[in-house]
Formats: sequence, structure tokens, C-alpha cells
Amino acid sequence: MYLIVIAWFYVTLLMALAEAFSSQGTVMGAIVTFLVYGVLPMSLVIYLMGTPLRRKEIRRQSQEALNPSANAPSQREPNASGHATGLPEKATITSVGEKA
Repeated sequence: MYLIVIAWFYVTLLMALAEAFSSQGTVMGAIVTFLVYGVLPMSLVIYLMGTPLRRKEIRRQSQEALNPSANAPSQREPNASGHATGLPEKATITSVGEKA
């Protein structure tokens, strides 16, 4: 989806540059061309294409609010608490110059 948006902005930028550097064109005309043909339509397209993702996120948040324990980490999983693990009892690799 973003490839289309980038390509369309490139095309409208070139249209605006052609308007600005034309012998009969103006810089104000170039700005209006870029806004009307580029920014406004693509912002609408991005908003409409993002609607399913927003709905999915709202649905996920409402499910989490109704049942918070469903997504909680299991106590059987290792390191599920997020706390740092303890240090090993003895280092298995000795440093350079140390004798084991």
C-alpha cells in the first residue's frame, strides 16, 4: 500500500515542479497542484485503507478489557514474570590468564 502512496507523491511532486518551472506557471499553482492532486487524495486513501487495522485494534482492546487474564503470561512458562534471571553459580569459561 505504501508503495502506491510513495509513487503517487512522486508523480504529484513532478507535476508541481513542472508547474513551478513552467514559463506560464507559478509557485502558488505548484503548491495548490501538490496539495489538491497529492496530499488530499492520498491522506484520504491512507485513512480508508487503515480502517480495518483500527477496527481490529479496537476489538482487541475491548477483548482485553473484558477478559484480562486470557492474555496474561502463564506461570508455567520460564521467565514469564519479566524479572531478571539469577547469576550462574560458577562461570564455565575462565578469563584469559586465569587458571581453572
